[in-house]
Amino acid sequence: MSMQQRIERQLATLTPQHLQVLNESHMHSRGQESHYKAVIVSDQFAGLNSVKRHQKVYATLGEMMGQFHALALHTYTPEEWAQVGAAPASPVCAGGGGH
Repeated sequence: MSMQQRIERQLATLTPQHLQVLNESHMHSRGQESHYKAVIVSDQFAGLNSVKRHQKVYATLGEMMGQFHALALHTYTPEEWAQVGAAPASPVCAGGGGH
């Protein structure tokens, strides 16, 4: 099972209405699975600010957080997702060597 699949399986416990995990490692490192982007739409984010939402995701992933370099999070309630409809594009890596 790939790291991407493992992340998806863990995040599914947040009962998302929409879940997308993208492996963006090719934009940052050579041959390593190290950079991911997750778009999560869940009722569990209602009433939480972005920091609390991210903490909830980190807690859900637990020890897996130490197994990759970066995770870009885009967290929405279903109502917010209905308004925005898409997560912003990820920036191109600014360098920084062999993550």
